[in-house]
Amino acid sequence: MDSAATLAAARFLWESWQGSRKIDALPAHLRPATEEDGFAVQSQLPSVAGASRVGWKIAATSTAGQQHIGVPGPLVGTLLSTRVKPSPARFSLAGNGMLVMEAEFAFRMGRTLAPRSSEYTVDEVLAAVESLHPAIEVPDSRYADFVKAGGPQILADHACACWWTSGPATTADWRSMNLAEHPVTVRTDGKVSAQGAGRNVLGDPRLALAWIANRLSRFGVPLSAGEVVTTGTCIVPMTVRPGETVVADFGPIGSAEVSFDA
Repeated sequence: MDSAATLAAARFLWESWQGSRKIDALPAHLRPATEEDGFAVQSQLPSVAGASRVGWKIAATSTAGQQHIGVPGPLVGTLLSTRVKPSPARFSLAGNGMLVMEAEFAFRMGRTLAPRSSEYTVDEVLAAVESLHPAIEVPDSRYADFVKAGGPQILADHACACWWTSGPATTADWRSMNLAEHPVTVRTDGKVSAQGAGRNVLGDPRLALAWIANRLSRFGVPLSAGEVVTTGTCIVPMTVRPGETVVADFGPIGSAEVSFDA
């Protein structure tokens, strides 16, 4: 796809998003066929939306999630400044077709990891991290049936990014913790509604962070200082409804909270 086509595809998706209109697929002449084309469309969305990129998300970090949407591995998505709020947050579910929330570990970068020919190690990536945060993602898709959209189209659509919130940087000594086995509990209106652990995120959220640093490097894009990476859900995506309040409790790491407008 040339730059004119990627820009037109991004505008088509953004207009669908703004109008809460679901589409079956992008028009054939604007439809990405490769991961590179899908990411190129995604890269146009911040300017089309009049927003800045504040970070990245990782979608499909579990084998079950990958099988569900028919992709061979995780997908990169962009977090837009206009879709991010500090916890406790209030989000609208109007027009949202997925109606789920995800509890996630999020890392804020303190140093830029520039693209390079060799892969970054996990230790190198972690050394560039400034802080760890508890987070909640509320995804959505512009496709009527995102399960059938395919990887390139899902990539073009921000990998189902919609709303995101995070709690303050943890004061716990997270670098000494086993994040793979760290438990996460979600409460809905005060009652336990879901449980999970860091191992559900590519085996360990630290591995997921290294994965996205290297995937962005392959695309020729830096993982920049100040950007946040939300690494994927620790729980099976949990159904939410207007009027509910959900809290993702990461124990000593902290918590994030979202109330959904009725």
